[in-house]
Amino acid sequence: MPVTRRHLLAGSAAGAVALASGLARPAIATSEPIRIGWLPALTGASSSTGIAINRGTGLAVSEINAAGGVNGRQIELIIRDTQSDPTKAVNEAVELMRQQKVHVMWGPGNSGEALAATPMIARNHIPHMDGCWVDDVINVEKYPLAFRCAPSNQQVGAAANHYVIDVMKIKDVAVIGDTTGYGTSSVETYVPMLKAKGANVVYQGVVDSAQPDLKPDMLRMRNAGAKVIMPWSVNAGMLSRIINTRGQMGWDVPIVGQTTLGSGQTKALLEKPEYWENVYQNNFRSTSYDEQGKLSPRSSAFVDRLHAAKIDSSDTLLWWIANGYDVPYLVAAAVKNVGSEPDQIAGYWNTVKNYPGVYGDYTWTPQNHNGYPDAEVVMCQANSFREGTFRLAPGYAV
Repeated sequence: MPVTRRHLLAGSAAGAVALASGLARPAIATSEPIRIGWLPALTGASSSTGIAINRGTGLAVSEINAAGGVNGRQIELIIRDTQSDPTKAVNEAVELMRQQKVHVMWGPGNSGEALAATPMIARNHIPHMDGCWVDDVINVEKYPLAFRCAPSNQQVGAAANHYVIDVMKIKDVAVIGDTTGYGTSSVETYVPMLKAKGANVVYQGVVDSAQPDLKPDMLRMRNAGAKVIMPWSVNAGMLSRIINTRGQMGWDVPIVGQTTLGSGQTKALLEKPEYWENVYQNNFRSTSYDEQGKLSPRSSAFVDRLHAAKIDSSDTLLWWIANGYDVPYLVAAAVKNVGSEPDQIAGYWNTVKNYPGVYGDYTWTPQNHNGYPDAEVVMCQANSFREGTFRLAPGYAV
């Protein structure tokens, strides 16, 4: 059955009421918990995303369970820290599926780990919700039970490339990534996209995110004639070193790239506040504010719920929390309407159309498991950071 806006259980202040009157009605004989296996990186080099997404995921599960669960069944969130390690992600996924007998896999939260774990999850025929951007983790033929609840790399790169080429009118570009699966795949994906738009990619490369001195790479970019730097990494340490090195060099070119450029972790590592100027990162309309500082009503209501639950967003990104929050509700909607067997959950998600989550409206079909709308992917000003949200970058209409 397709999902309409009335099925949203948490997108407004009325969410708790809808939850209590809808999901809590016993409709099946079993009281077995609905087990969600969740694979965040809570420690390690790429933990900034996992920590934030975990906050939203945990809040949603608490809300659903407090309202009576799903058809009388509680959600059990079983968390395994991947430690930012693809091998650990695979091992933990196997344990969740085979020993814990989870009904749904959520994550891994980082693309390098998802690339490693997704084939194993598919072989075990477990419904899989993926919030990573890397293109290869979603393939309806190879992974028919895997669905993306975030933009793909193609969508993210298209938004950043559009901003550099069409809005800023810059053609000479340096593209840099880290050595993770996400960083390397992003460089490989975005460079051809830039060239197709007429850009002159004067420098491209990948570096270890732990590399302490990025000045040699930055000098090569400047000497090659780069007029903009486009970095792709979720590592706040690496991104802050790029920003700090640019400031130390007195090289006032814009930096346009990954969302972590604007995170609280990155801000905390900057040597001077002014270094954050002329930095633009991917973000999403749902978690961007207008010139008057206002979020959309749906996002504003969500922030109020975070405050009430004493969940902090000042040190992270609101979209990460919102993305995590939407997933248990998408699982709950499937179980409520059709049941908890693998093909029932995946079959239901295949009918979802414009499901109004906090992070975005999701639509999937049997032919397309990339569910996030293109128009929601935007660029924002990093130094406009406010409790995990940002002001839209110049050139965007609110």
